[in-house]
Amino acid sequence: MTHVQHQPRVAWDGARAFIRAAGRPHFADFSLQVRDRLGPDIQEQLIATRDYLIASGIWDQGDRYPMDVEAGKWRWRLQDLLQSRPDLAGAVVDLTAKSFEL
Repeated sequence: MTHVQHQPRVAWDGARAFIRAAGRPHFADFSLQVRDRLGPDIQEQLIATRDYLIASGIWDQGDRYPMDVEAGKWRWRLQDLLQSRPDLAGAVVDLTAKSFEL
């Protein structure tokens, strides 16, 4: 039986997971897994997101707006990636699950 994945849902779950991982202590390990599974360009974008979120002080001030904006950007990035490379859906699902292990 073939398992069908709804790309917009995979992208949205992945976006939320990437934002969650950006604030976790084991982010470096997660970003290396992103590089290995999705490529160095996606890893660089993830690192830039983390840097932006740190600079915005969201974890100190509790302002969720920057996180929500970044999650929206990641949803778009991942959906675009999955449209051009549907074979990466499994990697995004795996990385989403790994973000909960951090």
